Amino acid sequence: MSTPVLDRTAQTEHPVLDILADRWSPRAYDAETAIDEAKLASALEAARWTPSAYNSQPWRFIVARRGTELHRGVVSALVEFNQAWAARAAVLVVAIAETADAEGAAITHAVYDLGQAVAHLSIQAHSNGLHVHQMSGFDPEKVRELVGLEQRFLPTTVIAVGDLGSADALPEGIQRGETAPRMRRPIGETIIANA
Repeated sequence: MSTPVLDRTAQTEHPVLDILADRWSPRAYDAETAIDEAKLASALEAARWTPSAYNSQPWRFIVARRGTELHRGVVSALVEFNQAWAARAAVLVVAIAETADAEGAAITHAVYDLGQAVAHLSIQAHSNGLHVHQMSGFDPEKVRELVGLEQRFLPTTVIAVGDLGSADALPEGIQRGETAPRMRRPIGETIIANA
């Protein structure tokens, strides 16, 4: 069951695609509705078709659906703050960078390419009406142990995916973030050199 929220559209300095301006990262997830499998598959397909250096595709995902041991395991790897809200998400996706190939050669662009794959996943999910929130607050080693990942695979982020829920279900301190103004530093502070 989705709950109406304030307009979260970014107030950009320059025109961007509507889907980019509209995308935001909620913490209020519907704890009852199961993931729409077709929408999830589309988001993962968008990630699959991400460009990568040498078409090496150095990304992998763990997809953990709410109610499974895998989901509970991923939740247990989250820092306490993220556990307080992310456990309600229909799916937790762990984004993993393949930092070396099977022969041990370093894949120096792996984290960059993984970031692109997650961006594609996020935009496709949002286009399909799902909400996504990426987290860095988790223990990668717990995730590694959970699924027996080789050392060449680096758990990099955990991504909550699901339908929007009511902010009222969140702890009070987290509720404020759901309606706080969206902020970004000015583009002039982002560009280091521009000739």
